[in-house]
Amino acid sequence: MGSLNTTNFITRLSALCLRKTKMQHRHQSNRRPTVPLGSRILTDPSKVFEHNMWDHMQWSQEEEENAKKKATENSLVKVQSEDQDKYEREASKYWNEFYKTHKNNFFKDRNWLFLEFPEILPEKRREEFKTEKISLEHTKINNDNSFTLKNGMFEEGEKYWEKNYGSGSTAVQGYVYNKNQVKALTANPQGKKCGEELGQGESFPGCDATYRILEVGCGAGNSVFPILKVLCNTPGTFLYCCDFASGAVELVKSHSSYNSAWCSAFVHDVCDDALPYPFPDEILDVILLVFVLSTIHPDRMQGVVNRLAKLLKPGGMLLFRDYGRYDTAQLRFKEGHCLSENFYVRGDGTRVYFFTKDEVWNMFTLAGLTEVQNLVDRRLQVNRKKKVKMQRVWIQSKFQKPLQSLHNPEESTKRHPCK
Repeated sequence: MGSLNTTNFITRLSALCLRKTKMQHRHQSNRRPTVPLGSRILTDPSKVFEHNMWDHMQWSQEEEENAKKKATENSLVKVQSEDQDKYEREASKYWNEFYKTHKNNFFKDRNWLFLEFPEILPEKRREEFKTEKISLEHTKINNDNSFTLKNGMFEEGEKYWEKNYGSGSTAVQGYVYNKNQVKALTANPQGKKCGEELGQGESFPGCDATYRILEVGCGAGNSVFPILKVLCNTPGTFLYCCDFASGAVELVKSHSSYNSAWCSAFVHDVCDDALPYPFPDEILDVILLVFVLSTIHPDRMQGVVNRLAKLLKPGGMLLFRDYGRYDTAQLRFKEGHCLSENFYVRGDGTRVYFFTKDEVWNMFTLAGLTEVQNLVDRRLQVNRKKKVKMQRVWIQSKFQKPLQSLHNPEESTKRHPCK
């Protein structure tokens, strides 16, 4: 009996040591974190500078109170009303100047998108993507390799088309055509009535696609090109992307990896309800809204969300990520930069708002969308060289347009023949 107890004790002790060893290895692992929101947990404070980022950080009551105090202090002095009007009126000018200065060198490519937002891809491609176990290293796009090669990013896609559709076929506006059809389409770059060449009614870019994505606030393309890297292997998909800074859209369209076969970039101010989109309502499967809504005046946010919700198909998904309340970026503002509560202007004239999870929920549910995910992402970001710690806070959410039956499907098809 004593021998059996000793054996059980040794077994339990070995298991405990094994778990501890795995946890220690976890701190030093360079493998891709799991979702949602990563799995690199700081359990040993002495190892804090072994990685650039730690996930799922819990704030103490003292840390929460200190953050509130800092936000209160830097909000005491507000920007004068005439200057606030200028920042609102000339918002696009400030962002154009931003992209003129930084071009596509300021933000990193968002290769994490498919980890946190697999809904970007059609369901079948999503499963293939998962099965293939494409690592971050495989999907990583950088200016030193594939971007410097002419159409290098689409090399895999071209092999795919040749293998599956023949060398005489290609994809335009999310659909596969032969050479004669492509010539007719590309001769009309505006895409107007391009479908007539194919025996269809009046058309629009991406008309014949079966899965459509819109990125709002595309900037210099830090989401666009990682998405296109995958979409070029996915027949029937099409990506729209827009920004109200014309300079940003030009950066996207002039990029060597931009390809109108899978993407249409256009200038658009989402705050202007009267401004039409280059496609009908209720055709989008996914809307990507990443670090965009925070740049808009709080009084106009609900109108923007309401309009975007109309673009989604029933069952379509809106994917959201943005700054959270008391993020380090908010606490670093000095007095005189606060426009209104939790809304600030940077030194370059661009603006930023810091959300709570409840605010995000209220906006999207008022627009008729239902919650799929709504999380506060608290992380500890460190500068290992300078030994500096920064508490980062983001909100990450997924909201879906409810499924609904069409009372008159024929009428819907008549309105949008390519839908």
